[in-house]
Amino acid sequence: MSRVLVTGANGYLGTRLVADLLRDGTPVRAAVRSLDVEAGLREAVRRGGTDDDGLELVVAGITAADGWDQALAGVAEVYHLATPMHHGLDPERIVGPARDGVLHVLRAARDAGARRVVLTSSFAAVGYSPKPGRDYTEDDWTDPDTPGLAPYPRSKAIAERAAWDFVEREGGGTELVAINPTWIAGPTLTTEVRSSLHVVKALIEGTVTVVPRQRFGVADVRDVAELHITAMRTPEAAGRRYLALADGPTTTFVQVARLFRDRFGAFAGRVTLDEASGDEPPPLTIHNDRARRELGFRPRPAETTLVETVQSMLDLGITDFSPGEV
Repeated sequence: MSRVLVTGANGYLGTRLVADLLRDGTPVRAAVRSLDVEAGLREAVRRGGTDDDGLELVVAGITAADGWDQALAGVAEVYHLATPMHHGLDPERIVGPARDGVLHVLRAARDAGARRVVLTSSFAAVGYSPKPGRDYTEDDWTDPDTPGLAPYPRSKAIAERAAWDFVEREGGGTELVAINPTWIAGPTLTTEVRSSLHVVKALIEGTVTVVPRQRFGVADVRDVAELHITAMRTPEAAGRRYLALADGPTTTFVQVARLFRDRFGAFAGRVTLDEASGDEPPPLTIHNDRARRELGFRPRPAETTLVETVQSMLDLGITDFSPGEV
C-alpha cells in the first residue's frame, strides 16, 4: 500500500490514527513540528498494539509553508489533524495558523496530485452559534462573527470554510472530506496529557472545584480515528461533512462527575459535584445519522468512553493516583 500523510501525528487523536493505519498495513509518514517527539510517538504506536516499522517522520509545521512539498512527495492520501491550541493568547495566534495551516496542506496536496484529504474539523465549526431548539446536523455552520465566540471555535469554523472554498476554487482533482467530532475522550496511547484529558484529569483529581453548566457531546477517540479511515476509503464520502459523537444523548460536566463517582468508588472521592450558579443548560441534540448511514459508523456508548478514559490514565500513571486506590 502507498504511504499516507498524517499531520498532528503525535497528538491524542493522531497517535491512535497512526497506530490503526499501521496495524492495517498502511505505511505512514507523520508530519511533526520537531523530531524531538519521535521516541514518544513510536512508543505510543507500539502501545496501540502494532509495530512502528512502517512509520516515517518529517518536519513540517502548520505555521509555515516550508516542508509541505517534501512531506507530500509520493503521497496520495492525507489526514490533516494538526491545529493550533494557544489558550489565553491573542485570538489571531489561533485563527490565522489554523486557516493558513489548512491551506498549506491543501495546496501541497493538490500540487502533489493527492487523491483525497480528510480534515479533522470539529463540532465547534457546526453548532456554536445560537439555533432555536439547539438541534444540529452537518448542514449547520458556526458563524465566526457570533458575539462572544471563543477563539478556538472561531478558528475551526474559519479553517473549515477556507478548506472548502479552496477545494472548490483551486483544488484541482483533490477531494476533501471533513470529520466534525464533538468533545473527544477515550483511552489514550500517549503519556502526555492532551486536549480533553486535561479536563478529565482536573475532574478526577478534584483540582477543579466547580464545574461549568454546559451540555456537550462526547466522541470516542477510537471511533473518530476509525471514521477518518472509513471516510478516506469510501468513494461517496468526497465533498461531505460527518459529525462524530458517541452513542447516547449529550451530557453535562456534573453528569460526567457523577459517573466517575459511581464507577470508581473511593478513588473518585475528590471528584467535585458542585456546579457553577446559573440556569440549567438547555437541551442539545447532535445528529450522527449521516455517518451511520453513509459510512457504517457504530460508535461506542458515551459512558463506556468516559470510564475507559479514566482507566487508561490510571494504567499509564498520568493521574496523581495509583490503580490500587480504585
